Amino acid sequence: MAENTTNHNGGMTNNTKGRPNPGQDGVGKSNMVRSLLFTMLVVCLAAMLVANFVQNKNGDAEKTEVPISEVIQRANDPEGNIAKITVTGDTLDITLKGQEQATETSRKDANGTLYDQGLVNHCEGMEGEELTNCEGRYPVIEYKEDVNTWGIVLDVALTVIPIVIIVGFFAWMMRQANMANNSSLGFGKSKARLYGPDKKKVSFKDVAGNEAAKQDLTEVVDFLKNPKKYEKLGAKIPRGVLLAGEPGTGKTLMARAVAGEANVPFFSISGSEFAEMFVGVGASRVRDLFSKAKKNAPSIIFIDEIDAVAHKRDARGGAGREDEQTLNQILVEMDGFDNDSGVIVMAATNRVDMLDKALLRPGRFDRHVNVTLPERKDRLEILKVHFKGKPVEADVDLEAMAKKTAGSSGADLANIANEAAITAAREGHKAISNKDLTEAFERVAIGPERKSKVMNDKERKITAYHEAGHAVVGHVLPDSDPVHKVTIIPRGSTGGVTWFLPPEDRSYKSIYELKDILARAMGGRVAEKLIFGKDAVTTGAGSDLKNVAELAKSMVVEEGMGDGTRNLVFPSEATGYYTITTGKPYSEKTAEVIDAEIKKLSDEAAKRAEEVLKANKVVLDKLAEALLKQETLEEAELEPLLKDAKLPTVAKLH
Repeated sequence: MAENTTNHNGGMTNNTKGRPNPGQDGVGKSNMVRSLLFTMLVVCLAAMLVANFVQNKNGDAEKTEVPISEVIQRANDPEGNIAKITVTGDTLDITLKGQEQATETSRKDANGTLYDQGLVNHCEGMEGEELTNCEGRYPVIEYKEDVNTWGIVLDVALTVIPIVIIVGFFAWMMRQANMANNSSLGFGKSKARLYGPDKKKVSFKDVAGNEAAKQDLTEVVDFLKNPKKYEKLGAKIPRGVLLAGEPGTGKTLMARAVAGEANVPFFSISGSEFAEMFVGVGASRVRDLFSKAKKNAPSIIFIDEIDAVAHKRDARGGAGREDEQTLNQILVEMDGFDNDSGVIVMAATNRVDMLDKALLRPGRFDRHVNVTLPERKDRLEILKVHFKGKPVEADVDLEAMAKKTAGSSGADLANIANEAAITAAREGHKAISNKDLTEAFERVAIGPERKSKVMNDKERKITAYHEAGHAVVGHVLPDSDPVHKVTIIPRGSTGGVTWFLPPEDRSYKSIYELKDILARAMGGRVAEKLIFGKDAVTTGAGSDLKNVAELAKSMVVEEGMGDGTRNLVFPSEATGYYTITTGKPYSEKTAEVIDAEIKKLSDEAAKRAEEVLKANKVVLDKLAEALLKQETLEEAELEPLLKDAKLPTVAKLH
């Protein structure tokens, strides 16, 4: 169960395709060759196994198996018919008198006793006529070394194959290095992707909204197109442009649009791609990147998420760190540009506070462009872009959706458009309806409906009064946003949802508006206690209480809105200096004051919510009953139910 004011953070999507890796075909061919060689090796080994097996089987099939006892008896009989016995290991091949090759075979017993003691070479030591006479009566026993051809092959294979694997691995490493065209294994070469004029261009027309940011970047484009126009007046090319803004607001798309408008080569790389396991590689890649950009001037270098390599040096320590070496090289390259080099560095980050001051000074990043969240008219234009080409029904109201999505980024709006199309396809619709769009908005904002979640009657009643408490308090308080929708259908991680949507976009919130937000957030817990008793308070208000604590802390620590700390703000744990005693960027006494102010704001919010609900219990009951019956109430259905609600004097702030 939750009270929600829908606030999204994300960015506009970029549908343009990147430049393919120039070495991709070579890598594919190399992989094909290796696969072919490996396949041939496996086939050869399998063929050898089959041939050896067939040969052994064929050899054994041509000979008659004879018991060893019979062989010994016949060999020791002067009248026997055995002319020769060839002993190879445990195998005896028997050649009969009057024949040229062995036609019988035998094997010694498992313990070898009978073979060792019973088979005697009667002709051993004889020569000349005596040997000839002996051979006529007794067989000649010939011993051969047991040579296991397949065993030798297997031994050789076990020796050679590991060597081949190791050599192949290092050959593959060298191959990867050669693809980077670097004599030192290619680690020092830049991994930047080049998007030249041959690729699909992105222009400012493809970027909906952000008019202020586009206007700031227009001068950069004009300089790249007409540099002499500025040089005549003594103007210098901007060394760098820093795009700062919330995640997903379209910073990368803006950079691509600048390159597309100026029609110049565009080198794109992520800050994390400078890092490597070897020290000094990041700095080497920076030098290589800037060298390539100068050769292709006029050009643009775009470093996405530059905070990955541009942390404050004084905050991280260690002058020999790899990331600091990379940052130092970036600083040197940017400050060493010639005025006529025609290279502009653009970077994007959503953590400007983490960047080193030396990077932000004039002469490096001369121009800072804030890419803000889109306003309502911008959101409408972004929605039109993302719904372009999608079949929509006549009832689809994009203007109403732009109103609902205050605080959303381009990425959120793109996601809503995509989810609406998915929902329509799932429901079997031929076009996107307004219902599909609403479902997509709620899915992105809160989460999907949990249709498998089954609540018993008591849980449904608790949820209904909880959400009704949010709605009544929010409707009555003068500085609260209007109630847009209330539902007790489980969605995402919540058991129910109450939406409050602002009538217009606002850049600032007053202390009265924030206190009303705190009070309406406490309305759910207070309604449970008021209806079901003090001991019936449930865990359904957990997320509400968390939001209250976070907002109250922000009001006290960051906005100076505490009664006892008015006009005082305190450093955050990310930017302040930690004290030895508390581990916080302020003293223990200050921490106690902050805790007391947060508790005071929370208690005040709960007290105001309680006074409102006590004064409007009849309205609370009517709204809860309507929710139990219909489960979901829209703005038009809520208006007659809430029209009689009044604000008690004790709950007023001003």
